[in-house]
Amino acid sequence: MKNRVLLSLCMFFVISYVHAQELNCNVQINSDQVQGTNKSVFNTLQKSITEFVNNRKWTEMTYANSERIDCTMNIIVKNVEVDVFTAEIQIQSRRTIYNSTYYSPLFNFKDNSFNFNYKEFDQLELNENTITSNLTAVISFYAYIIIGYDMDSFTRMGGTPAFQAAESIVNAAQGADLTGWKAFESTRNRYALVNNILDEAFKKYRNYFYEYHRLGLDEMTANVTNARARIAAGLPLLRDANRARPSAIVISSFLDAKNDELINIFSKATTKEKTDVVEVLSDLNPTASARYESILK
Repeated sequence: MKNRVLLSLCMFFVISYVHAQELNCNVQINSDQVQGTNKSVFNTLQKSITEFVNNRKWTEMTYANSERIDCTMNIIVKNVEVDVFTAEIQIQSRRTIYNSTYYSPLFNFKDNSFNFNYKEFDQLELNENTITSNLTAVISFYAYIIIGYDMDSFTRMGGTPAFQAAESIVNAAQGADLTGWKAFESTRNRYALVNNILDEAFKKYRNYFYEYHRLGLDEMTANVTNARARIAAGLPLLRDANRARPSAIVISSFLDAKNDELINIFSKATTKEKTDVVEVLSDLNPTASARYESILK
């Protein structure tokens, strides 16, 4: 009997491990700005997106339940006309740091052009070659971006297949003539984001993203001085990339995710490290220079 119980438990854990999906996503729909609409549609939409994101297998990678990527998608609906939703979406993801209880933010991005058609109880499906729903296209695009950033934080350029999947959605959506996907429509849209990520000009940034997490944050508990120095040493690469491509979305989104973390890391640094880091960060993001200067105190 005892052997049977042990065998059953082993089989359970094997099955859980093999079938675990990549994402553990908290989806929220905020409809406060919409008046006079049946609110049940928003609850149904939230449930449908949650199931679509978390139950779908996005890659061929095997994830344990404990390895699923924590992320949030906060959708703010501004207007509904019949079945046409005008909204914006805030996407965030994070990962744990080795041998600690700390979660490091990986991605923090706000998309202001999220318009889609939806009828209550519509089935959410994705055909990556032919886009028929802007709702599933946008959600799927960001699912791949989240996975790509997570993989990049563990392996050099490890997220490339996921980013390429996101790029494929962009290409298909351009053919469907949808907003938020076009090359010259905006410097902060989905096209610009994945184009920056896969651009050779930002290869050093992606290498630094790996070093920041694996050789920096993940080493903090072993040797905080060396880990902090590793993070500081790579920051000028971001400045160089930003100077080559001013206001690059991939750099600004990195800072949106990391500003608070960087301030906390270097508030305990040496005087020289503090001075050097504040100079680089202020050059990268002048509007936040007052915040960075708090490092010097």
